[in-house]
Amino acid sequence: MVKVGLVNLDISHPKAWGEKMESFCMDIKYHYLCNKGFRKADEEDWFVKRYALEGKVAEIEDMVDKVDIGFIQSCNWDNHLDYAMPFIEKGKPVFIDKPIVGSVKDIKRVKELVKNGAKIIGSSSVRYAKEIREFLAKPVEERGEIIALFGTSGVDEFNYSVHIVEAFSGLAQSKIVNNKFVGKAEKEGRPCEIFTCEFENGIIGTYCTGTNIWRPFHIVIFTTKGTFHINIDTGDIYVNFIREIYKEVIGKPNELADMDLILNCTEGMLCGQISRDKKNGEVVWIKDLPEDAAFDGDAFEKEYAAAAKVLYKD
Repeated sequence: MVKVGLVNLDISHPKAWGEKMESFCMDIKYHYLCNKGFRKADEEDWFVKRYALEGKVAEIEDMVDKVDIGFIQSCNWDNHLDYAMPFIEKGKPVFIDKPIVGSVKDIKRVKELVKNGAKIIGSSSVRYAKEIREFLAKPVEERGEIIALFGTSGVDEFNYSVHIVEAFSGLAQSKIVNNKFVGKAEKEGRPCEIFTCEFENGIIGTYCTGTNIWRPFHIVIFTTKGTFHINIDTGDIYVNFIREIYKEVIGKPNELADMDLILNCTEGMLCGQISRDKKNGEVVWIKDLPEDAAFDGDAFEKEYAAAAKVLYKD
């Protein structure tokens, strides 16, 4: 049994992942909880009881030696690395939920940690969707070479929309080199922002982020052989991702994405942010990202917590 030490209950993933671990009889389970987020004691206690944890602890360090891997499932990406360090310092692997980090400063910090041997796993489960895997499994002679991608996302500009950018990254199997803000439309308080990124291999990806409302992940793939349309089944993506994490922990071959590819998605989205906010829609290259480029995790946490309802209950 792979024992998981969970940090925070901010988001819905711990509940959903706990259910998937049970439903699919996985040999992996939450064992301890350390909540540093905004959820209250009654939600902590519900989670501990519902998923039969060994207990909850006051500090992350109190559970590191009792588990095989840490899961950081916090809504504030600015805290992710600090939460992960107790596991890293003890040589334990740590999974950091999306987005792993949100700034150039923290991207460099992750790269240095990985270079020095830290086992950091992330980030978006959409990257492992069966629909993406099935498309990539088709012979190139049948599906053709990818020319361009179009995708949709919702909820917010970074925390959720990183899913569609990671999906693009998985399909393109290449790194983003630049991004630009194309424009914005809004009706009845429902804004839609459009960005276009370019990959090293020449693929162009255009994505729409419809904030303030949940939207499904629709992806259109233009290839040299035709046009393919896939809808991501979000009910299936967690299982695929958890299985890959499990295989990594027990030392089996797996399909987890390279950390540079994952961090590259944040770099690309930071380019889009700067293009929109500071460059009037000009193309911004990753190589030119300023040191202070960042999405504000503290501000996002305040908004997220203020809007959050009690989630961990019967």
